[in-house]
Formats: sequence, C-alpha cells, structure tokens
Amino acid sequence: MGRKKGVFFSDEGAPDDFDPDNPYKDPVAMLEMREHLVREKWIDIEKAKILREKVKWCYRVEGVNHLQKCRHLVQQYLDATRGIGWGKDHRPHSLHGPKVETEAEAEAE
Repeated sequence: MGRKKGVFFSDEGAPDDFDPDNPYKDPVAMLEMREHLVREKWIDIEKAKILREKVKWCYRVEGVNHLQKCRHLVQQYLDATRGIGWGKDHRPHSLHGPKVETEAEAEAE
C-alpha cells in the first residue's frame, strides 16, 4: 500500500460565481471567497511553521556548521514568510513579496 500523490477536496478552489468587480452582487459567493482566502492564508502560515521547525532541528543537529548546512532551509523559510500573515494584504508587493536578487548579489555568492 503506497501513499497517495495528493488529496483533492471538492471545495478547495475559489467560487466560480464570485465577481471581483462587484463583490456584493452575490453575498453567498462573497462569503465563500472570504473563507477561501482565509483558508489559503492559514495553509501558508502552517507551511511556514513547519519550515521553522525544520530550521530549528537543522540548527540543533548541525551545530557549528549550521550556516552552511541549513542555508537552503533558511532560504525556504524566508521565502515562505514573505507576504503571509494578517494585515499585509494592502501593502505594496515590493515590501512583502519574494526577494528579488540582483546580478551583483548573485555574483557575490
């Protein structure tokens, strides 16, 4: 018996009848969209928590070599924490989006 590749939930996606130009046209669709957004935020937050636990574990196991050995986990954690959380929806994307590396930074590493 093997693991399933993925689990599909029928109500996983955003509602089809939601109109972002006129959200109050269908109140039920508006509430479903709000629930969808909240559910997606919680999923992102929980993913970041799991990555944080992995970083903690890696730091403890690797000891003095954690800067080199755990760099990939730290990068994943930092990417996962940008733009998640409550109250960050209306901030400009440049403040909480994924970090954009310039060519000079990429060459320095």
